[in-house]
Amino acid sequence: MSRRPPQRRRRPGRSRRQQQDMRLPAVGIAASAAISLMVMVVNWLIAHWWVLVVAVLVLLLGGLGWWQRRTRRAQWQRVRTRALRYGLTQLDALTHRQFEHAIRDLMHRDGCADAAQVGGRGDLGADVKATDPFGRRWVIQCKHRRNGDRGAAVGTPDLQVLNGTGRPVHRADVVVMVTNGRITRPGRAFARQQRLHLVDRQVLAQWAAGSRPLWELLGAVPPPRRPTARS
Repeated sequence: MSRRPPQRRRRPGRSRRQQQDMRLPAVGIAASAAISLMVMVVNWLIAHWWVLVVAVLVLLLGGLGWWQRRTRRAQWQRVRTRALRYGLTQLDALTHRQFEHAIRDLMHRDGCADAAQVGGRGDLGADVKATDPFGRRWVIQCKHRRNGDRGAAVGTPDLQVLNGTGRPVHRADVVVMVTNGRITRPGRAFARQQRLHLVDRQVLAQWAAGSRPLWELLGAVPPPRRPTARS
């Protein structure tokens, strides 16, 4: 019969407690080194206090300069926005997309901070959306005519599309058709029936070249959603 080889005895391993006891001195040494370093830094700063003062002054001056630049940019932006004006000749020369951007900028000038150009494929009749300072939601469809009032007039079919989406889909309080051209008589009659607001070439000229907000130029605008100092 073959004999089994003798089994090797396992050396007793170090217990977890022993390992923790061995780590304690290392932690203590690291903590002592960190405290010593901190004491050295504090003593150095006390001896060279002017370095700390200079660092604080540099940070303060840098922060002050950044704040002044930010404030100045905001002020210039407000000045440029308030001074925004367009003539009909300028508007006629725009592309359709540029015309939408111009209408967005005019709404922003009037105080609609969230005015956005949203026109494009699948826009469902909305080219510009905005919320005025009174809380009313505006949906605007833009019809640009390269030839101005000599171009094709905006008719009832265009207004029917806008009417079908302005309130039911976009949840607008004020639904507007803006054009640098003409609007047909049947289209005007339909707009009155459906409480749509029309900005034709004449109203657009007054709005774009002046300083009055659009809601002051339109009749029968819904009342404010929230009270403001201007209401």
